[in-house]
Amino acid sequence: MKRLSKGFLPPVALDAASAVPMYDQLSEWFRRAILEGQLRPGQRVPSTRSLAKELNISRVPVLSAYEQLFAEGYLETFVGAGTCVARAIPTDTKPVNPAQRASQRLSQSAPRNIARRVESLRTPPQTWANNQGAFRIGLPAIDHFPNTAWAKLVNRYARQAPIDHMVYAGPMGYRPLREAIAEYLGTVRAVRCDASQIIITTGSQHGLQLCAHALLEAKDHVWMEDPGYPGARQALRTVGAHIVPVPVDDEGLNVDQAIKLSRHARAAYISPSHQFPLGVTMSAARRMQLLNWAARTGAWIIEDDYDSEYRFGGRPLASLQGMDTDDRVIYVGTFSKVMFPALRVGYIVVPQDLVDAFAVVRDAFDTFSSTLYQAALTDFIRDGQFARHIRRMRTLYLERRMALLEAIDQYMDDKLEVIGTHAGMQLAALLPRGVDDVALSIKTAKLSVSTRPLSLCYAKPPKRGGMILGYSGANVQEIREGVRKLKSCL
Repeated sequence: MKRLSKGFLPPVALDAASAVPMYDQLSEWFRRAILEGQLRPGQRVPSTRSLAKELNISRVPVLSAYEQLFAEGYLETFVGAGTCVARAIPTDTKPVNPAQRASQRLSQSAPRNIARRVESLRTPPQTWANNQGAFRIGLPAIDHFPNTAWAKLVNRYARQAPIDHMVYAGPMGYRPLREAIAEYLGTVRAVRCDASQIIITTGSQHGLQLCAHALLEAKDHVWMEDPGYPGARQALRTVGAHIVPVPVDDEGLNVDQAIKLSRHARAAYISPSHQFPLGVTMSAARRMQLLNWAARTGAWIIEDDYDSEYRFGGRPLASLQGMDTDDRVIYVGTFSKVMFPALRVGYIVVPQDLVDAFAVVRDAFDTFSSTLYQAALTDFIRDGQFARHIRRMRTLYLERRMALLEAIDQYMDDKLEVIGTHAGMQLAALLPRGVDDVALSIKTAKLSVSTRPLSLCYAKPPKRGGMILGYSGANVQEIREGVRKLKSCL
């Protein structure tokens, strides 16, 4: 057998203060050195004893690192040569600087293809989403959430989790939670359903993706409010749907105009109770017109009911699903806005004959949601804490909305035209003509103020830009200071 060259070992850098065990650091260093060509196939490496002496460390971590590298196939032993880099490692690996590795990879001949639809999902850098105070949209008053009561419920199930909470579960979700949701929706939102029609999701965005994959084929036409929720647009694009932007007026989505644009659309996405982002409510006449169109053409309606609990001019409006007599509406809801976003629990209500199809898609996506939070949430609802929390937040958000309106009136000198103030957790405001709302959002973000550009909710740039200002997650002082900073940017 040909004697192998001993060669030299590149400098080994270990950090004794690191939380990473010494043997992990050493084995990772060898992997990188081999993959980057610093150690070549067949090259001899020091014995465990000599390497430990050279590094001035115990022999134990060196032995552990070598054992791991042997098991992974990076090292092997040759008779008469000792421990060497495995000869099976490809010899065409060239030594490279780690900083140059990415650019070198891109220059290789083999293409690195990704799905073309990824480009349609890209959004501009969302600098306005980096702040957690004024005026981040979709952010509830987390500082007023009953953390102590919630923690007790979570700890109860975490400490004494039943075995059936720790194994694989069905794609529909935790049955007791679905029963609690069905009772809540029937009472508060006039949704007609039972627990068998409810599927637990990881939020409304996940629910919209399930709708898209269960109902649509590539190039199917889908009506969508214009302006509308960008997240829904992304969910629909994941299946290659053709989005038909439909104008929104004081009565909501213009159904007559939608029929002219695409009479035989496969589906319609709407937020009828509190349209995002303009805040208008769909009129009864438009609702009935939409339901009649769906029944005649066999189309589906995706109703996004993301924050209807917070209506300040009376009781929350009944859902569109509750008016549906032909089972054409899929109802999407979430707990992210009424509790906290990191909870990642939402739900969809589907017609009975679609339950199996949606369950198949849900199972294919990610099998099921975590049972721990579902169990705790069930008790949170049934103990009455959920209803009490909503009542408290409704009062708090009304106070914060009034503070925002007063601050705009006091500081903005008619530079903002406010719309959609009667419900929800945010409002929209139009800017003076000629003001670039994206540039303004970038500017306010530098002052730790989150103002989301209204123009990004449109399919095409509108004639007049605006801002979406969330008030639920900021206190009165933060709201007033945020308006003053916004004025300085204007």
